[in-house]
This record gives sequence, structure tokens and C-alpha cells, in this order.
Amino acid sequence: MTYEVYDDAITMKLIQAACSMLNVSEEDVLKLFGEYFFAFCKQSGYDRMLRTLGGNLMEFIENLDTLHSYLAHSYKEMNAPSFRVEKQDNGIMLLHYYSDRSRLCHIVPGIIQAVAKDFFNSDVTMRIIYQSEEKERTGKKQHVIFEIIQIQDSYKKTLMPRHHGRNEESPNQKRCIGEAKQAGHPNRASSAQFKKSYWNIIRNVVMFGRGSLLNTFQPVYPDRLWMDVKCFCNEFPFHIIFNKQLQVKQAGLNIQKFVPGIQIMGIRLDEYFTIVHPQVTFTISNLITFINSQFVLKTKREMMPESWKFYPMLKLRGHMIWMESIQCIMYMCSPKLRSLQELEEQNMHISDIAKHDVTRDLILLNHQRLAEIELSNQLERKKEELRILSRNLEIEKKKTETLLYAMLPKHVANQLKEGKKVQAGEFKICTILFSDVVTFTNICAACEPIYIVDMLNAMYSRFDHLTSIHDVYKVETIGDAYMVVGGVPVPSDSHAERVANFALGMRIAAREVVNPVSGEPIKIRVGIHTGPVLAGVVGDKMPRYCLFGDTVNTASRMESHGVPDKIHLSPTTYNCLKHIHFEIVERGTINVKGKGEMNTYFLITNKLVSENDLMGRSQHCPSESNENGPVDVNIQRDGQEERVNQSENGELQPGSAEQKDNSRNRTNVCLLL
Repeated sequence: MTYEVYDDAITMKLIQAACSMLNVSEEDVLKLFGEYFFAFCKQSGYDRMLRTLGGNLMEFIENLDTLHSYLAHSYKEMNAPSFRVEKQDNGIMLLHYYSDRSRLCHIVPGIIQAVAKDFFNSDVTMRIIYQSEEKERTGKKQHVIFEIIQIQDSYKKTLMPRHHGRNEESPNQKRCIGEAKQAGHPNRASSAQFKKSYWNIIRNVVMFGRGSLLNTFQPVYPDRLWMDVKCFCNEFPFHIIFNKQLQVKQAGLNIQKFVPGIQIMGIRLDEYFTIVHPQVTFTISNLITFINSQFVLKTKREMMPESWKFYPMLKLRGHMIWMESIQCIMYMCSPKLRSLQELEEQNMHISDIAKHDVTRDLILLNHQRLAEIELSNQLERKKEELRILSRNLEIEKKKTETLLYAMLPKHVANQLKEGKKVQAGEFKICTILFSDVVTFTNICAACEPIYIVDMLNAMYSRFDHLTSIHDVYKVETIGDAYMVVGGVPVPSDSHAERVANFALGMRIAAREVVNPVSGEPIKIRVGIHTGPVLAGVVGDKMPRYCLFGDTVNTASRMESHGVPDKIHLSPTTYNCLKHIHFEIVERGTINVKGKGEMNTYFLITNKLVSENDLMGRSQHCPSESNENGPVDVNIQRDGQEERVNQSENGELQPGSAEQKDNSRNRTNVCLLL
């Protein structure tokens, strides 16, 4: 927000909003804004500068334009108003306010009253006695005249006796004198009068002494000006003296150098210059009216030599001095320059400016200040770039964390990020599910790899979505095998129910995926077992969250000894689900490799949960299914597209359970992610 320029429309919107919320008039809000603006300027480091503008309120107002001119070096876009003050014989001041920014004049009373109270310990009342839109040289300009009545300073009130007239006694004094006369003590009365008169004399002496101490200086003027004309023009190189007809009578050395035509004495000043500030027409009456204002003059381009017309026009800044004895005005000025760059653009040097002119120091100091501002702006830009990079880094960090949390449990991933070693944990009870695609080996033999990848991706994307719906943890996928667990890594009493609902959902989802060979929906086998496991992270490179224990091996056996499109349950899982709202049928006793004979079951459905709930469709989750049925997977052969329905050996036959086990090397008791 440093050096930011805000449109007045934004200011007025804020003012109107404040009026609406506070239920006060626009004039009151602007007045309060003026008081706050004065306090803000003091807090921003301008307190001493403001205090030194003048010894009284009138001098303060007269020098406001000078202050604005100085601040324009720092705030180039500042559009400041102009002030002119007149003092009448009765002590009332008339403040003329000029601005091309409308509806902001009511800020002035707030500022002036705050200044009078803070700097001059007095109160003022202000009211508008004239207001108009005047057509000036640069366009319409608001002209408002305020009547300022300055009330007696509060410190004088405390020193002066509280009575109606200077020589009138107060009611208490009258009462005391009357009581003394009634009591027959005329001497006491006269004594009271004497004491009163005595203290009045002392007070008057003190007040007179205080005033005289401040006004003892008396100027002494010589009979003649002890300065040579040539020396004056050299030492004050930027000055112009002209009469009431605006005819130039005298000009400084460098004025003649940079405005060659001005050397012709008697030439009119308005032929070579225009008034930039204050924005008035170039007449002697306007110059005298604004005699206390700072004047900025600019050379006319058409009056400059042909070779200079491509350079910036020279601007002069200074004050007009009315010399009553000779009926002329002297314009004491200096070049209006902000920086060394502008000095070079004018083809000028520091030596061209008078040695006593503070413009020299101002240019050098302002150049240093502009360098500091540029450095500050660079730091702000760097800070903004860092903020943008930080936001982008945070976005990328979240993406990385999302990917990491998809591969490892969240608490495990956080420990690994912190460089900690993840301890293995024992889970006394959990439910593990395995699934595979029926005849997957034969499908791979009959299809190109890309179609196998597309089929598995379509199926696994649906399964992954279901893991979020039923809150189960995906452990791994190996080929066509898909493994999830309930109750790990976060223990849960409903682990078996969650896995069972997930199994019902994945069976429905598998029917939405097409076998690229037959064109029919694929079929899966699902096996579920419940028991204890040990879980932990193994490896340093690509660490994986592993499950260890016989429960993993048994769940794999339930899947491999299962039936296509069926969900095979072990006895322990059946015991966890038999009292819940699931429909389960007994399969009977089968011989399980490595386990012997087991009495197993088939999960049919959940009696209380609909198919849409199982698939998460009631939550408006996107479905990849086609409204008209399964998506066909076609194979490109010899430039023509045809559907593969069967293998070279005829109809595909499902492999045996032992063949399945051998093809996927399921003899190990631990599965890695």
C-alpha cells in the first residue's frame, strides 16, 4: 500500500458506507476524517514539520501550499488543494479553498480545528459562506470560502479574571464590598478595592512584560541598497522583476540563459510563461490576490529556440513579492527539479543553481530518497514473489502429501517425513480381503498389454473409490490381485462389516468393466478372513507398509479357493458377521491348501443397504459406468477394428486354485505394498 494512489470514488464509497452504518451526515463523517487525518500525519512523522509552518493559525494556512509543493517530490501523484487566507479588520479570517476534487471540502474544518486546538491551544468555528464551481484555465475547480472565527486562547482565559468587562468587578467582589459598607467598615471596602486594583496592576505588568519580551525587536533599514546590480543578478540567478503591465524590468543571469527571449527588457512575462500553480489567469490582480501562495511558472514551448523544443520545458517555483514603492513585483524563484535525472534533462548543472538555494540539497537528498524508495519497492516485489512462491510451494506440498498418504498411512508418512523410525504394531483383530480376476492369465495371453492395462485401470479406479466410501485401507495390488484391510492402521470394531460392504460394492463395480477378449463384464473372486496381524514399514528406499502373519496367508487361500462372482468367507469372518444384517449361506467343508479342511461361507448381500449406498452413488460420487451397459474394449488388428470373443483354443476355461497360487507366488506369508 506504500505510495498507492486511490481514486476519490473509493473514498466516497467508504464515506457513504460509514454514513449508512453510523446514521450520520456526510459532512460530519468528512469532518471526523479531517481530524483523524491530522492525527495520522502527526503519527507518520510530520509532526515537527507541521508545527514549524507558522507561529499562528493564519501563517500556518498561508504555508500549506508550500508544504504540499515539498511533499509533491515524494508523492508525485498527489493532487493537493490550494489555500488562500484573508484577515478582516474585525479579526475574522476568510479561508479560500480551491480544488478540482469535489465533495471533499468538509474535510478542511476538521483539519483546521484540530490544528488550532493542538498547535495554538485555541478553538475555532468555521462555516461555509460561499461555494461555487468556477471555470478555470485547467477546467472546473471548486471554490469554497470558509469563515474562521478564532476563539480566545485557553491560556489567556485562565489568566484573565472571570468578569464581563475589563474594569467590572465580579459578583463575589461586589458582594464583599457591599457587605463591608453595610458593616460600617468603609476602610475595609476601600482596602478590598485597593487589593483588587493592586493585583490587577501586577497582572497587567506581567502580561505587558510577557508581550513586550516577544516584540522588542525593531528592524533597521539602510538608506540605500548596498549591492551592485550585476552582483545581485549573479547571486540571485533565478529572479524576475516586472511591473503592473507584466513588463520585465530585470532578470537573473540564469533566467536569461535558459529563457533567452527574456533578455529583451520590456517584454511581457506572460508571453514566455504560463502559471501552473495556483491555477489562475496571468493578471496582476490575481498575482496580488495570491501573493502569499507559492507560484509555479512554466515556459511556453513555442517561445523556445527550435533546438530546445524537444526538451522538457523549464518550471520555476517561488514567491511573488510586491514592492509598493516602485509598483513592481519581484518573483524570487528556483528551478522546480526533483532529481538528478530531471536536472540532466534540462541540460543544467548543480552549479547553475545559486549557492544559497536549498534546491541543491533538495535534489541530492531526493535522489538518495528515491534510491531508498526504489530499494524498498524492490524488497516489496521480492516479498510478493516469495509469498507467491510460498503459496505455490504449499500447493505442491499438499499434492505431494496427498500422493504420499495414498501410498502410506498418514501417521506413518508423517513419522517418516520427520526422520523417525516407524515401530511395528500388533493388531489383535482385523479383516483382510483379496480379490482377483477370473481367467486373467488367459486374457493376458489373448490381448495386447495396453488393453490389459486399460482394463485393470478401469477396475482399480472403481475399487479405489470404494475404499473411501467404506473406510478401508488399500494395502497393495499385484497384477490382477487387489488387497484391502479393515481395522488397520486405525483399529475399528466394525472392521468386518466395512470389508464386507466393500466386497459387495467391488463385485458390482467389476460388472461395469468389460473383458477385452469376450466383450462381457469381467468376473472376480473375493476371499475374506479375520484374525491378528503385525504391521510395519520395511525398507529405506521406497518404504512399504506391510502386513505379517498367518491371517494374510489364510485370506489369500479364501480368494484362491473361491468361486467366480462370489465372496468367500472364512469361519472367523462369518462369526463376526452372522449377527449383523447380512445374508450369508454356508458353502460347506472344503480342503484348503496348507490349512486342511475348513467350513466356509458365501456372502450374498446386505439386507439393509441398497446398491446405490454400497457404490456411494447416493453421495453424488462420479460413476465410470456406461448408462447403456459395460464399455466395450476393442482390439486393433491389421488396421481394422474387431472385438475378440475367444482365444485360439476356443472357449476360455478358468484355471484351478493351485495354478492361481503358483502363477502369483502366494507362498509367502507377508505381502508388501
